[in-house]
Amino acid sequence: MAKDDHKNRSEYFEDRAGTKEARYHVVPDDEKGWAIKVEGEDGHQHQTDSKDEAVKKAKELAKDAGTMVYVHSEHGKIEEQFNYMDDDKDQKK
Repeated sequence: MAKDDHKNRSEYFEDRAGTKEARYHVVPDDEKGWAIKVEGEDGHQHQTDSKDEAVKKAKELAKDAGTMVYVHSEHGKIEEQFNYMDDDKDQKK
């Protein structure tokens, strides 16, 4: 990734930090196994031994906030994403 691309990405995440646009990320966690992190915030919102539990909780948080969830692999690569922005109750997510 080019240096300018990384800077632009960082600024993009900073712009969403602390807003309803901030996304939830399910990521590997050294302490407990899996964690839910919110863009632009230090630390984690939730920790668990189970990736499935972390995904379930992140989906609940994102649905309530009207934002998105990114699920990362144990190597950090995004595997799945779930969009709850402009959620339509009849739409399956």
